[in-house]
Amino acid sequence: MRPARGPIGLPDRPTPTRLLLALARLDGRAVLLGTLTAVLALSAQALLPLTIGLTVDSVLARDTVALHLHVSMVLGCGLVQAVANVLSDRWAVAASLAAVYGTIGLLNRQTCRLGRQLVHRTSISGVVSLAVGDVPHLGAAMSVIGRGTAGVVASATAAAVLWSLSWYIGFVVLIGTATAASLLVALIRPLHRRQQSLRAYQGELTAHAVDTLAGLRILRGIGGEEGFARRYRASSQRVRRAGVHVSRVEAWFAVFEVLLPGLLLVGAGWLGAHQVATGRMSVGELVAAFGYIAFLAIPLRAVVDAADKVTKGHVAARRLGAFLSLNTSTRPGLPLPGASGRGEVLEEPASGLCIRPGRWTAVVCADAGDAITLAERLGGFVPSEVCYGGVPLRESRPREIRRLILVVDDDSYLFAGPLRRELDPADRAEHDERLLLGAIATADARGIVDGLPQGLDTEIVTPAYEFSGGQLQRLRLARALMADPAVLVLREPTSAVDAHTEARIADRLRTSRPQRSTVVFCTSPLMLDRADHVAFVVDGHVVAEGTHDQLLADRRYRNLVARGGGSP
Repeated sequence: MRPARGPIGLPDRPTPTRLLLALARLDGRAVLLGTLTAVLALSAQALLPLTIGLTVDSVLARDTVALHLHVSMVLGCGLVQAVANVLSDRWAVAASLAAVYGTIGLLNRQTCRLGRQLVHRTSISGVVSLAVGDVPHLGAAMSVIGRGTAGVVASATAAAVLWSLSWYIGFVVLIGTATAASLLVALIRPLHRRQQSLRAYQGELTAHAVDTLAGLRILRGIGGEEGFARRYRASSQRVRRAGVHVSRVEAWFAVFEVLLPGLLLVGAGWLGAHQVATGRMSVGELVAAFGYIAFLAIPLRAVVDAADKVTKGHVAARRLGAFLSLNTSTRPGLPLPGASGRGEVLEEPASGLCIRPGRWTAVVCADAGDAITLAERLGGFVPSEVCYGGVPLRESRPREIRRLILVVDDDSYLFAGPLRRELDPADRAEHDERLLLGAIATADARGIVDGLPQGLDTEIVTPAYEFSGGQLQRLRLARALMADPAVLVLREPTSAVDAHTEARIADRLRTSRPQRSTVVFCTSPLMLDRADHVAFVVDGHVVAEGTHDQLLADRRYRNLVARGGGSP
C-alpha cells in the first residue's frame, strides 16, 4: 500500500531528507541552473592559474603569438566567471525564496488542517519559532546547493591539473584534501547535535517572549513581570551557552579553512621550488601550481559553508517534519445531513447531552473542565462519539463540521485589519448591511462600534488592547452571529460584562436565531432564566434537565448558579 501523500508530494510523516528534497523540487529549475552556473563560475576560476602559468612561460620564451592567445584565455576565463557568478547568485536567491515561501505555505496549511487541535498538539509560540527561526535555515540550505556542488567539482579539477603538472605536488595536495575532508566529516556530527540543542532552546526562548507579550496586561495587573523576566533571562542564558557550544565547532571549521590551505601552500611550494631548481618544472608551471594551491581555499570554503548550512537546514527540517506529522488521522469524509443546517439533532452519548434544533439549550457544569471538554466534543475538535443527524462527527468532513457547528470561547482570536472584515470575514453583509448591524445589535456592541474613530472601518491592531474584556466578548459574539451556523456553541459568552448588558444580550439572543440551535455553557442565572432548556452536568454526565425554575429544586444546581451570580 502506497503511503498517503501530503502537500508538495510529501508523505504524512516526512523525514528531514525527504523534506529537503521536496523543497528543492519546489523550484527545481532554479536549483539546477544555480548549480550549473556555480560549477561554470568556479571551473572558469579553476582554469585561471593554468592560463596565467602558460602566459608566464610565453613571456619567458618570447613567444608573442602564444602570449596573445594565453592572455585572451585569461580574459575569457575572467568574463565567464563574472557572468556565471551573477547568474549563480540570482538562481540561488530564487531557490532560497521558493523554499522559504513554500515552507510558510506548509506551515499555514498544516495550521489550518489542525484547526483548534493545534493548541492540544503544540503551542502557538512553537509555530512562531518554526516560522522565524527554522524557515530561514531551510532557505539557506537551498541556496548553497550549487556552491557546494561547484566546490567539489572545482576541487577535483584543481587536483587533476596539479597532478598533471607534478605528481609529487598532486600527491601532497590529495593527502591534504583527504585529511581536510575527514576532519570536516568528523565535525559535522557534533555540529548537528549541538545545533539541535540550540534550536530547541531558541524555541523555548521564543515561546517565553510570545507568552509574555500576549499576557503583558495580565502580568502587570498581578505584578508578575519580574518572575517572567527571571525565566526569560534563564532561557536566554541557556541559548547563549548552547550558541557558544555551536560556535566552538564552527570555529574549528574556520580554522581548517585557513590552516589546511596554508600548510598545503608551504609544503607544495617547497616541493615546487625544488623541482624548478632541478629542471623538472618550468617557472610557469610553478606559478600555476602555486595558483592552484591558493585557489583550493575557495572551493574548500564553499564546501564547508554548504556543509554548515545544510546541517542547519537538516535540523530545521527535522523540527518542521515533526510539526507536519501532527495531523496523522484521516477521515472517510461522510457528508453531514441537512445542507441548510436546520432540523438536525446534535447528540453527545458519553454525557447524555442532546441539542435539539430550534432551541436555546443552556449547559451548567459542576466542574469547569467538563464545560471545556463537552464544547470541544460538540465542535468535533477531539475524537468522540458525538453525532449530528445520526452521523458521527469523527467520520465526517471537517469542512462541513466547521460550516455547521461553531464553538466560541474567550480564546477566540481577533485578527488585525478593518473591524468590518473581522466581524464579517465571509462578506455576508456585502449586499445587505442590515445583517451586520443586526448581529452587532444582538451582541449589544453598537456602542463599541460608534465609539471608534472610523466605526466599522477602524483598523484593529493585534492583540486588540484597545478593547476591554467585555468589549472583546461582545465583538466575538457579533462575529459568531454573522457566521450563522446551524449550531452555535458559546462558552461563558457574557462572563466579563455587567448584569444590564448581559440581560440585553440574553433577550436578543433568544429571538435572533429561529430554527437554529444555540448552546450556552454558563452558570449565570440571567442567561439560564432565558434558556428554553437547561442541562445540569455532574462528573461528565447529565444528571438533571428542565427549565431553570424547575432545576432550582436541585440543591447542587441551586448552590452552583448562586455562586455564578445570584438569583435573577
